[in-house]
Amino acid sequence: MRFINRESELQTLEKEYRKKGSSFVVIYGRRRTGKTTLIEKFIENKKSIYFLADLQSEKLQLDRFKNIVSDSLKDDLLKSLQINDWETLFKYIFQKEYEEKIIIVIDEFQYLAKVNKAIPSIFQSIWDTVLKNKDVMFIISGSLISLMYDIALNYSSPLYGRRTSQIRLQPMNFFNFKKFFNLNDNDKLLQFYSVIGGIPKYIEFIDENKDIFENIKESILYKNSFLYEEPKFILKDEVRDPVTYFSILQVISQGEHKIGKIASKVGMETKNLTSFIEKLIELEIIKREIPITEENPNKSKKGLYFIKDNFFNFWFRYVFPYQSYLETERYDFVINKIKTEFRHYVSSIFEDVSKDFLIQNLDLPFSIKRIGKWWDKDTEIDVVALGEKEILFGECKYWDSPVGLNVLEDLKVKSEQVGYKEKDEYFAIFSRRGFTQDLINFSKKNKNIFLFSLEEF
Repeated sequence: MRFINRESELQTLEKEYRKKGSSFVVIYGRRRTGKTTLIEKFIENKKSIYFLADLQSEKLQLDRFKNIVSDSLKDDLLKSLQINDWETLFKYIFQKEYEEKIIIVIDEFQYLAKVNKAIPSIFQSIWDTVLKNKDVMFIISGSLISLMYDIALNYSSPLYGRRTSQIRLQPMNFFNFKKFFNLNDNDKLLQFYSVIGGIPKYIEFIDENKDIFENIKESILYKNSFLYEEPKFILKDEVRDPVTYFSILQVISQGEHKIGKIASKVGMETKNLTSFIEKLIELEIIKREIPITEENPNKSKKGLYFIKDNFFNFWFRYVFPYQSYLETERYDFVINKIKTEFRHYVSSIFEDVSKDFLIQNLDLPFSIKRIGKWWDKDTEIDVVALGEKEILFGECKYWDSPVGLNVLEDLKVKSEQVGYKEKDEYFAIFSRRGFTQDLINFSKKNKNIFLFSLEEF
């Protein structure tokens, strides 16, 4: 797997490394987002000690850490010493000065805290009494988002206030996802991205020489494949009542986005569903969207809930409900179900990718301050971007044929319901298969109209 993207995260780490004196960095994020790969890239050719925590007994882990320190520092004496606590070991490491800054990494730190709940307090003491005044960069990393927050970032945590920087590693967007492949076919790449999303580990299981349905069958639907039960493993690590979360995610994936209707289908009262929804938002598995023009987003009653993670969305829509078929190897039934709905499924991801494309498009005549979508009871506009004195309305068509002038005319009619008449208006059409000649000719005569084809992204 090539190291792609993460330039800003590397810059943050390098900045901390170049600081005079000590620094304490917390790296956290979803499993498989590439935290360990990022760390390995950063510590290349630097004096470092890397330790991967697990659920072994604390004594076994302390011994293993001691041996790693011995090997990293080429200190054979250390292996023969009896050391019974973490603080003694860290004091030993820093009983002498080093010619260059030393990096100490504890990866999957949350497992140490699971083994011994006093670990955050122990490392608070180590930081305050041993590391704070040394030329050291201390990194703790973890993949259980809620637990890492509790042990390192929460106000009540003993480690709160010690960190000098934190990095929450996010899944990649489509434009960085593309860099993993030797393909120029944006449509095929969008289909891949719509299914597995921006998690680097999952990309390893995609064969770019096969179509999306072959990949789905071999890498997701086969019951012995790596991705077949992946969301189950992630959620069971993060939440206490996975069954309820599974039900919520299945309902949302199948098209129900209003909290009242989600609660009804799950069989709960809305007030009892709220804590589950908030947890899924915290884990960045779902997101709440409101019409972009709402002036008080947090108080808006128009909020809708969508699965933010493409792979979770796909899995809960096509794997979780059909596991009885998949367990009995009736793969073709599920594949045929996916095929009948796939263009519609990809179209919603095409909208999100179009927004990302618009944000990084340098040819727009204005700077985007906010971007999202807009809807009321009967009307929906896929993309609405707001500038200081401008507004852009966008329509996304993941069609098998070119988009014509009628789509632009319909968009203009819908835009009249939004308001914002004091702003300069622009219109954008995003198309899978390009545009008809009449629309192309019309756009050339109007500087406020933009046509973006998927193949040109």
